[in-house]
Amino acid sequence: MRTDLRADCGSCFGLCCVALPFAASRDFAHAKAGGEPCRNLREDHGCAIHARLRTEGYPGCTVFDCFGAGQKVSQVTFGGRGWREAPETAAQMFAALPVMRQLHELMWYAAEALDLPAARPVHGELREALAEVEQLTLSAADVLAKADVPALRASVGALLLRASELARAAAVPGRRRDHRGADLMGRRLRAADLRGASLRGALLVAADLRGADLRWADVTGADLRDTRLAGADLRDCLFLTQSQLTAASGDSTTRLPRSLHRPGHWA
Repeated sequence: MRTDLRADCGSCFGLCCVALPFAASRDFAHAKAGGEPCRNLREDHGCAIHARLRTEGYPGCTVFDCFGAGQKVSQVTFGGRGWREAPETAAQMFAALPVMRQLHELMWYAAEALDLPAARPVHGELREALAEVEQLTLSAADVLAKADVPALRASVGALLLRASELARAAAVPGRRRDHRGADLMGRRLRAADLRGASLRGALLVAADLRGADLRWADVTGADLRDTRLAGADLRDCLFLTQSQLTAASGDSTTRLPRSLHRPGHWA
């Protein structure tokens, strides 16, 4: 995966800890408004409780992934000048982060699709889309603010869907399960054969997928909070993100794609 689509918090001005709002809940121990610095944000833009986020009541922070948008806004869009030293830029900077994050997320998915040999028929269009989105990420803040992100998501999303269908059909011929957008919250799917299944946008919160075979399953946007993945096979899983894994529950027997790592809180 492209290194510029990985978060580099040391090159960011703590933007996710300031720009984004969150409500007091099981994911966040306190509420804050967008544009308000988190009470745990240090002057150097680091987190005072980074090593203890889960035990201190902030598991929501551990699953957030900006896909490298934070450092792009900090170092490219605003040229390395932070919101503390240049407070007049703060509002624009905070508004740019969610836009940039969506653009970087699209780039991440496109890059993943370009690594699928069976999706070669759409690689040309994917490269063009990736170049278009990447060029937009280099724009000034006022241009980013006017970006038609929904239209981009729709056009790139259509290409990603075609790439997924080609890859799944090549790897798992025949009929495959279609759970796209399904409500599978808490569902018992232990040891289920979900090879090549579509789980795009599926609600899998607290579902039991222990020992399930998810090879070549498309999990784009699937909600895996507290999903039980002990012993599950996620190798070659399509469009699985690190944040989805971090939100789930697995163990040493969970088999992962080579590009992702086992979350530290897993058993």
